[in-house]
Amino acid sequence: MIRKLAAILFVAGEEGVNFQDLVTVLEEDPELIRESLKELAHHYRSDTFSPIELVQFGERYHLTTQPDLEKVVEQFAQSSLQQKLTRAAIETLAIVAYRQPITRMTVDEIRGVSSQAMLHKLLGRDLIKEIGHLDAPGRPILYGVTDYFLNYFGLTSLDDLPPIEELALNTQTATEELFTRKKWEIDSTETL
Repeated sequence: MIRKLAAILFVAGEEGVNFQDLVTVLEEDPELIRESLKELAHHYRSDTFSPIELVQFGERYHLTTQPDLEKVVEQFAQSSLQQKLTRAAIETLAIVAYRQPITRMTVDEIRGVSSQAMLHKLLGRDLIKEIGHLDAPGRPILYGVTDYFLNYFGLTSLDDLPPIEELALNTQTATEELFTRKKWEIDSTETL
């Protein structure tokens, strides 16, 4: 059972596995799975050669690096080998995190500049993902943060985000105003 759990967690990667999914896939008693997860976590913690530990974020289980390796992992992550997030990327990421689900047009409205390149960069870094489409003309893509975002910032859920002052624009109002403005521009050009 422990080897099966380890294999599933390894293959699941950064997203981890929901406990209920483990019960469904393994078709075992939930208590047996919980005990096996505890044993696996203990095994990784007690193995001085293993860089891995099993952690729980919300209802998901993930394999991560052990805390004593934090410094070396941090040095690697901050080295020139790793691409850093620019101020614009962090600003865009914060807007997505606090306002998700959100469209590119709404992010553009809040930032006051085009965010297409930043969203593409954040998608490439797996910090955000496409989570659907807005039920509006053109069916614009809705963006949200990934589980990797939570792991990257050490959060167990979005509820752990620090509170901020209300953003200047309400997402729904900005979206409605944008569609109204675009419709007016289209209508006015048709009369010319």
